[in-house]
Amino acid sequence: MMEEPQLIAAAMLLPKFKTSWTDKADVITAGLAYPKNYLDTITQDETEHLYAAFICGQKAAAMNTVKPAGYEGRYVQGFQFYLKHSEEHKAILEYVDKVLPGEFTRIGEGKSKMDVLGVGSGGGEMDAHILSILQSKLPATPLTADIVEPSIQLTDNFKALVKKTPSLQKIPFSWHAMTCGEYEKQVKDKREIKRFDFIHMIQMLYYVDDYPGTIKFFHNLLKENSKLLIVHEAAGSGWDTLWNTHRKELCTKSISDYLSAGDIKVHLERLGLKYDEHLIPNTMDITDCFTNGDEMGELLLDFMTEQDHFHQSLTPDLRASILDLLRNRCSTEKEGRILFDCSLSCLLVYS
Repeated sequence: MMEEPQLIAAAMLLPKFKTSWTDKADVITAGLAYPKNYLDTITQDETEHLYAAFICGQKAAAMNTVKPAGYEGRYVQGFQFYLKHSEEHKAILEYVDKVLPGEFTRIGEGKSKMDVLGVGSGGGEMDAHILSILQSKLPATPLTADIVEPSIQLTDNFKALVKKTPSLQKIPFSWHAMTCGEYEKQVKDKREIKRFDFIHMIQMLYYVDDYPGTIKFFHNLLKENSKLLIVHEAAGSGWDTLWNTHRKELCTKSISDYLSAGDIKVHLERLGLKYDEHLIPNTMDITDCFTNGDEMGELLLDFMTEQDHFHQSLTPDLRASILDLLRNRCSTEKEGRILFDCSLSCLLVYS
């Protein structure tokens, strides 16, 4: 079949294959000659039609080769396992339940509507709780929710959560399946800019390139008497120690650099923004990470180091160094269990 010139040419026009599927010179020559001979026999209109179809194919292929943004595939598994294992959401919710009710009362005073923006909302668990607090504190005030989340898988999880939660179904949602950088561009391209009474950015600033620029942009979307909540890994936590020590080796994928809440505070102060800080102590049992062949330990290591397979992706020396660091500098030992310090810092920024 592949001796037919038209089929050879068709295969070569696919960016996925190009010439990588064969190294036979006569086959490639036949494929290259066919389009030239064929184009000499068709009309101008047919030529333009074929060219347009070719360009569409190139664009579609390019879109399929772009690295997906946000959590997808195995990384979603690791992310969800981490959330459950670390009880991070439980720790954040304790802070949210303690601080946000009073904040929402102050923010909502005299307002006829409350607009909320979630940036990097993941599966929506935190958003759902925050919105429920708003509904309970301001029952007569209409709410809207805009969600910026690049992961299609996690956005679908959020939408499923809305469908099974009657109180959330009362809120109009606007879904923005894109990175915060893409959202920023979209907003700047529009003439009308929607502003918000409360914006939250929970554990998402790792995935941006311009930290002060991103903070400044979202802060500028606040209305008067509003707040921006940033939740991030605390300075001096196990995360801070791990990623700063091995910054060069680990910051190679979606996280191109590492910053802790201490670095974010420096950016806030340089921008002249007032904020309150609340520390959330938290630990996570990582004992299984030190048991060879433990599936859950491997999944946790994958997430903590942003690797596809920790033991396969890294050199023996680097693996040993990371495991030693996790055990002796990032964690404490209690009753034979190794507890990783995953403390968080909540920064409540004034408008």
